[in-house]
Amino acid sequence: MKGLLLEADWDPRPGSLAAIGSADAAARIARRGNQVWRHPRIRVAELPDPSPGADEVVIRVAACGICGSDLHFVETDADGYMLYPGLIRTPVVTGHELAGVVDAVGSTVRDFAPGDLVCAEEIAWCGDCLACRAGRPNNCTRIEELGFSFDGAHAELVVTRARYCWSLAPLQEAAIPVGRAIQLGALVEPTSVAFVAMFVTAGGFMPGSSVGVFGAGPIGLAAIALARAAGAARIVAFEVAEGRRTLATAMGADEAVDPRGVEADALIDAVSRFTRGRGIDLWVEASGAAGVVELMARSIAPAGKIVLIGRGPHTVDLDPELLIVRGAGLHGSIGHSGSGAFGHVIDLMAAGKVDMARLVSSTVDLEGAARVLDGTPRREPGKVLVDPR
Repeated sequence: MKGLLLEADWDPRPGSLAAIGSADAAARIARRGNQVWRHPRIRVAELPDPSPGADEVVIRVAACGICGSDLHFVETDADGYMLYPGLIRTPVVTGHELAGVVDAVGSTVRDFAPGDLVCAEEIAWCGDCLACRAGRPNNCTRIEELGFSFDGAHAELVVTRARYCWSLAPLQEAAIPVGRAIQLGALVEPTSVAFVAMFVTAGGFMPGSSVGVFGAGPIGLAAIALARAAGAARIVAFEVAEGRRTLATAMGADEAVDPRGVEADALIDAVSRFTRGRGIDLWVEASGAAGVVELMARSIAPAGKIVLIGRGPHTVDLDPELLIVRGAGLHGSIGHSGSGAFGHVIDLMAAGKVDMARLVSSTVDLEGAARVLDGTPRREPGKVLVDPR
């Protein structure tokens, strides 16, 4: 089969080697990719066809998104280190936002059969560690990740355990055309990241609440669509890119504001007018930009919530009194697993409540994907899908 293969040089930054465990060094896996992997490059490679283990499923990939993480694998800093700050092993086939058709199943798989249309979780939670046993699979302490630490779905075929797969039959039962169902299936993963952050980690909001979203990339746009589906009365988005602001209103935002060149006090005044002086009930931080959390804390409603999804190199200088006097909460969220998130998102899509397919800006083949992932900094207004067929 053909797939996109990410390669890089193992070259820990000076002073970082002591923080790398001997087992990780032997396995060539970095918990902080930007501290270890240098001179990343990606290419279309001929790879062996995978075969399923007893509890595994082989999926013939029909679509797989290009995520910001994939871009950060090949974008580098001034010293040639990849920008991606998280868990990554190389060489590895990239791609984790997938939909496809089951090609083969292992001997103990009961819930899937060849021909089934499916998507799959990227987080390969172990199910046995304390975090998993406490119902927190996104915080698994033995985590593996599809397209990060084992081969992903920017390929003709991908193999994963059946326990991570979800049927897309609800989309088919809703008479959604197969091409559109495949697009929707590839967007279940980023949508579920926003779902978990808003409704599991932060605990959701009352219908009629106000929701603010900073950053209108795919996850921020999913947050807007989910907020509208869940009964938010007012939704405001802050985004620097014009194309993404247009998508934000298309996905359900009442206003989409460019925060560039606007003083923080003026932005807070705008939020106050937008919410009739109450403040935002749920803030979703999906940009990873500096200075945003401080603005959110100054414009939060009583008993409001701030949930952090966006990751970046910034730090936060926050006066806790802003949260204390309002009885407000600050939450960090990562991942998309648990709480039936994938199933809820698929059902919302099947019901026409969350139309994530409108985010798809283009579809490319594997060679086209390699050109997108050439290390050039770029941010599409929507979502680029890879069709490796």
